[in-house]
Amino acid sequence: MHTPDGHTRTCGLIGNPVAHTQSPLIQNHLAYVTGQNLVYLPFPVAYGDLEAAVRGALAMDFLGLNVTVPYKSDVIAYLAEIDPLAERIGAVNTLVRCPGGYKGYNTDMPGLYRAMRQEGVEIADRDVVILGAGGVARAVAVMLLDQGAAGIHILNRTADKARAVAEEINGMAGRPFARAYALEDYGQIPGENWLVIQATSVGMHPHVEQAPIEDPAFYRRVETGYDLIFNPETTRFMELTREYGGRACNGVRMLVYQGIIAFELWTGAAVSQEVADELYRMTTQALAQQPSKGADQ
Repeated sequence: MHTPDGHTRTCGLIGNPVAHTQSPLIQNHLAYVTGQNLVYLPFPVAYGDLEAAVRGALAMDFLGLNVTVPYKSDVIAYLAEIDPLAERIGAVNTLVRCPGGYKGYNTDMPGLYRAMRQEGVEIADRDVVILGAGGVARAVAVMLLDQGAAGIHILNRTADKARAVAEEINGMAGRPFARAYALEDYGQIPGENWLVIQATSVGMHPHVEQAPIEDPAFYRRVETGYDLIFNPETTRFMELTREYGGRACNGVRMLVYQGIIAFELWTGAAVSQEVADELYRMTTQALAQQPSKGADQ
């Protein structure tokens, strides 16, 4: 690693909590392998201090920031500019210096798309089932619309919340692209060989024994189950998917790729597939040694 000096640029992660983040591992390794004179650190930001944190980073000439829970939507109020994708998603996880402040981007969804492509999961012209109707599920729905999915089926414990997301996405699409269901009504979804994206926090530490749906009849129709959780490495949802013959993936590649895209935005450096694969192995290993906590970024 480059020894910090008077020319070292600083990037960091703001959120609450940030103690268990894997982002410093990812970003500092990227700086090392690409020869960037950059250091990346986590900064816990207390509730009520978000504006001061963004202004302080700007005043101290930070090159950029990542933003994690609970500030991904709140930070939008303190940006000079926002990327159109981040604006439609309604969440920002990466700040890049621009005239007058920071420009906000969402690298989570481009990271998920790149990860899915790397895993050989095709989206175009395919119906996709989404579990959940929170901010992450809504972001996934926007990404699927952008990437040419045929349609989406949103399953949520509270059907009204699923309907609200579906209506909003259909408004963006200008056509009936999204349908909403209560979790137990998955039998109404047509077809077989589903691609299912698990976008809830169910199954994350410490509740690793839980899955949003337990019914074997659901999993018999799943061809690929993609869980956005990356800690634990294998969730109950993934176990059930595999048990009934499906393929299961976790969120580690998404975590790595969202970090790579942020790094590329900050530095202009290009990160090779070889480095991305190396980071995937390093991050998987680091998470295995830190089993007790989940983290968003």
